[in-house]
Amino acid sequence: MSASALAGRRHAQAVGWLVLATLMWSMAGAVTRHLERPEGPSITFWRSVFAGLTVLVYLAQNRAHHLRKFWSSAPLTLASGLMWCAMFCCFMFALSKTTVANTLVVYSLSPLLTALLAALVLGSAIEARTWWAIAVVSAGLMGMFAGSFDPQEMAGVWIALGVPLASAINLVLMKKVGRDVEFVPAILIGCVLSAIVTGPFATPLRTSPHDLALLALLGVFQLGVPCILMLRAVPYLSAPETSLLDLLEIVFGVFWAWLAAGEIPAMTTLVGGSVVLGGLVLHELAVLRLPEPARR
Repeated sequence: MSASALAGRRHAQAVGWLVLATLMWSMAGAVTRHLERPEGPSITFWRSVFAGLTVLVYLAQNRAHHLRKFWSSAPLTLASGLMWCAMFCCFMFALSKTTVANTLVVYSLSPLLTALLAALVLGSAIEARTWWAIAVVSAGLMGMFAGSFDPQEMAGVWIALGVPLASAINLVLMKKVGRDVEFVPAILIGCVLSAIVTGPFATPLRTSPHDLALLALLGVFQLGVPCILMLRAVPYLSAPETSLLDLLEIVFGVFWAWLAAGEIPAMTTLVGGSVVLGGLVLHELAVLRLPEPARR
């Protein structure tokens, strides 16, 4: 097989991995709505435990390699682990305070926050199209929450903002160090830290067998496996492709919450969310049309 054919095959596999990861991530809201006791700390604790066990099984398959890579870049892996912990905790706490649609649309800010942070840390220039996208997204978010002054809802929105911020920091960190660092152990660190953070506030022993089965589903197939798939896909995809494919989680997530949990989004959420997604998609499509050197 030629080098170009091999590269094309790896690219196609990476796209498939990331699309599958977004589909698996997106079921969080729908599954959470079927819990008997939807308590944020307990959900995060058990989800982190099961996800950590999943990652541990993956790492055990080649533990010598992973240990060697971890010790060669422990500070960077720990920093990434802190960001995973923040994402895990903020996402589930946000779902307990606001709707799935609100949480996912706030998460869609991740590509633009990444661009802004990359400009500060990596010196990447911010093009005019990115500033236009920021303006459109801001307008969409304001429309999305127009007329909603429920303190509980807004508390969830503020918590949800921690997810795209931590995601942006994590992605810029990965971009800065390149492929020299093995980041899969960082997922395990994030799981352990989030379990430690939420443990004192959780009541895990009061979790029913029904809820424990759903939380095991979340930990293994909604968190552990898709995070590993994402890290396997990212090296073979450009940043614009990764950002664009990540937006599928929002579409899938709102759809599953509507279909499986009967959570019908408010009209302001649908309209504002459509504006946010439209601005982001148009921005990423414009980047994808650039020549490969400019895209990098």
